[in-house]
Amino acid sequence: MSWNWDQATLAALEAFLAASDLLDGPPQPRRIGDGHSNLTYLIRVRGGNAVLRRPPPPPVPKGANDVLREARVLKALQGQDVPAPRVLAVAQVGDVLDVPFYVMEHVPGHVITDRLPAAFDGERDGSAIAFGLIEGLARLHAVDWRACGLEDFGRPADFNARHLNRLEGLMNMREGSAPAWLADMAAHLKSSVPPEAGDAIVHNDFRLGNVIWSPSGPPRLLAILDWELATIGDPLLDLGYTVCCYPVRGEQMNPTQELSAAMLATSFPPREEIVERYCTITGRDVTRLGWYAAMAAWKLAVLYDYQHRLGRDVYYADATQGPRFIASAEKFARYF
Repeated sequence: MSWNWDQATLAALEAFLAASDLLDGPPQPRRIGDGHSNLTYLIRVRGGNAVLRRPPPPPVPKGANDVLREARVLKALQGQDVPAPRVLAVAQVGDVLDVPFYVMEHVPGHVITDRLPAAFDGERDGSAIAFGLIEGLARLHAVDWRACGLEDFGRPADFNARHLNRLEGLMNMREGSAPAWLADMAAHLKSSVPPEAGDAIVHNDFRLGNVIWSPSGPPRLLAILDWELATIGDPLLDLGYTVCCYPVRGEQMNPTQELSAAMLATSFPPREEIVERYCTITGRDVTRLGWYAAMAAWKLAVLYDYQHRLGRDVYYADATQGPRFIASAEKFARYF
């Protein structure tokens, strides 16, 4: 997935930044991040740097890569007790480019994936990172989404069953039947869908690699990123997803755990302790968390399998990715 700025699009971007009172010379966009969805650029603006988020080149599947949805939830979170970057400007499709985009503040700091930055100590800082991450999730779930203007942002009623059915449709979008390793887990999840544990803003991709940490220790959570999948739904699906992406020493890792392999450092607490911290803060009953974690792992298996079949991104070329998520789902179905 690639796209390059040309003279025409650079000129259009300059004009847009000028109209938004953000221009400070050539914006000099530079691709940052290693995501496999929306494209992210560091740009020069008045007062320093900012970040521009846009979808990949058209055609974009309906409902995918929704940067305007990202911008809306980020605007709604301004003034809330949630670390989220400020949105500086938004462009609709056709205003500047053939896709929409938005510009948000740049938050300097560390994005952690497979290794800790030199500023943090693997024998000391793991608990601060793990508990800081889960406390950020609890703060998000405490936001009054109706009061901040997100009344029509999602449909929390019957969220779990609808979410599962939508993903099952994607699983079956193929010639022939879905493989048993996907279909059997779908049937198991459908047989025991829990009632919603509440309603909240659900990030839907809340993991270590989607947040920014302080430039120096002790680790502090500064910003939550990548809101394109956010909706209103059952907050325990977010918790289950975070658990699914949390690696543990001695276990085979699924692909999103590999993206969070820095958490294998000795000072990181076990999964049970971050779940306990979430419960202490929110008071929520997590008796059925095994279902939510298994659901998250199966969901990722469906999405990775779909991308593997499309064949457009080399990251998804490994055919073992989906089955490894199912191995996690089977474990989580018996977990907690």
